[in-house]
Amino acid sequence: MAVKPIVLYPDERLKRVCERVDLPEIADAVTNDLLDTMDAGPPRTVGIAAPQIGALVRIAIVDTSRNPKYPPAHGLLVMVNPVVRERSGEQVFREGCLSLPDYTANIRRAERVVVEALNRDLQPFTIESIGFEAIVIQHEIDHLDGILFLDRIVDVKTDLFRRKSAG
Repeated sequence: MAVKPIVLYPDERLKRVCERVDLPEIADAVTNDLLDTMDAGPPRTVGIAAPQIGALVRIAIVDTSRNPKYPPAHGLLVMVNPVVRERSGEQVFREGCLSLPDYTANIRRAERVVVEALNRDLQPFTIESIGFEAIVIQHEIDHLDGILFLDRIVDVKTDLFRRKSAG
């Protein structure tokens, strides 16, 4: 479909709760745009959510196999209307975001999640995920609820970091 520009913080669209998707045409079109945009993004981009390209619908993509540092887990996940049904454990991870390219932060998240969602054909599935993939899934679902990783920082003085500029 098309590579879309990334919506950057503090754009208000990033703080909006997204609408459910009930039409396969919308799911397919937005999914294609998300895939194209993720492919054109920085290397090792492992997730993107619809509001990051200006589409205020509940679609997110996760593919941790794009980062060789971590186990590939389930490969490409297209999640339409995802809901976290279970959370357990706890882990802290240094997260970054395409919409906040100048910062990373230590964020506390569940170590394991069970998510119910629809695929791009609006067929239901359930997935259990742990570790890095679980972190990315939670990060992307947060986007659908208008939550940024900045909103989850416990202590700005010790947990927020400015990225080193390349060059």
